[in-house]
Amino acid sequence: MILRIAILVMSACGVISDSILIAFYPQFFELRYGLTSAVHVGAYIAAISIAVMCALPFWAKLTRRIETLHLLWITQLLAGSLAIASAHAPTVEGYWVLTMLMFIMKASYLLLFPYLMREEKPENHGLVIGMVAVVVHVGAIFGASVGGSALQYLGPEESMYLMSAGDFVQMGICLLLIFSGNYAKNKQQTTIHNDNATAEKNKPLTRPAGAWMALAKLSGLMLLFDMSAYLVRPFFSVYWESIYTAGNQTITGMVFAIPGMVAIVGLIINKSFLKNKIRHLDHTAVNLLIGATGLLLQASSSPLLVLVGRCLYGWSLFQVVVKLEVTLFRISQPAFYDRDFAVTNFFQNLGVLLASFAAGYIVSWIGVPMSFALAAAGFIVTAIIDRRLFGVDQHHQRGLAASNTQHPKQFALEEG
Repeated sequence: MILRIAILVMSACGVISDSILIAFYPQFFELRYGLTSAVHVGAYIAAISIAVMCALPFWAKLTRRIETLHLLWITQLLAGSLAIASAHAPTVEGYWVLTMLMFIMKASYLLLFPYLMREEKPENHGLVIGMVAVVVHVGAIFGASVGGSALQYLGPEESMYLMSAGDFVQMGICLLLIFSGNYAKNKQQTTIHNDNATAEKNKPLTRPAGAWMALAKLSGLMLLFDMSAYLVRPFFSVYWESIYTAGNQTITGMVFAIPGMVAIVGLIINKSFLKNKIRHLDHTAVNLLIGATGLLLQASSSPLLVLVGRCLYGWSLFQVVVKLEVTLFRISQPAFYDRDFAVTNFFQNLGVLLASFAAGYIVSWIGVPMSFALAAAGFIVTAIIDRRLFGVDQHHQRGLAASNTQHPKQFALEEG
């Protein structure tokens, strides 16, 4: 329980740090370096995705030699130091180099997710993933609100200092866990997990014949979904400020973070209603169509309809993300959690990368509203492809049934 809380807090710190400027890069580059190019902003966000998607498999491989928490305190120390250095970068080229190195170091904290899932029983995966999703969304709320206020009242350099603070807090929590008695117990359990994982990996045919194909199809769905979801993200703050001129960047940050508020409501509803077998709330295609409707509403010029659209979009985002992540751990095995998570994360970041590049050009050529329409089309295509080629709901239910019929000794092995 202590480890779970610590990892959730560390995840929150990482998300807050990442969210401080994510909605405000157009304003940041204009204030700091006088750049107003939408294509440049899209390219920069795409470069972040490239850095993360290339770094995470390396960190995942390195954790086979170095215990995860021992690795993380070093990488987060370096990430925080690079954030401080980038605040003083005199040129945009220097800022690019320093922040790309920073995001390479930051990427290692994503390994907290599979690290935590190995410590949880399979039947708890849905709850834990929901909790992580809420922590991520609440962190985005706080980060976006703080980032908007910091950029408006303090300045771009101070915003980078705030980003570094999240990295240093993560470093501190890692060191506390390492030197605490609670971590000593977990370290022993983790050693058993790693030994079991190594033994399992050395066995021939340890994975079902269709496991790689299922992982490939799920990765493709995640790529398309994330590309559609993130297509509207880079320029939403600029769009909102163009249709609601009475606000400021603090209000913009709060509107940007509405999906995070909806995620909290989503977790409560899931626990209350899905336990009682009201399954239509959990249907992937229905939630994708809800998201498409929300995206189309945001394409309007009405602030009220945009707010309603943000709520629908947030509901869809939370439900579909949780379902996709739970399905990953349904079709995977504990010994391969790190590897499979790195694979799907690569495709998720590839989706974000493609969305970031596309967003800059779409906004430059045909404006922000069309990005919402294209994202809605992407959600609909995702629903069609899932129904035709994969079936997230079916895999989710089959995996749940399999985990519930496992022999007790298998649970003991997985729990260490």
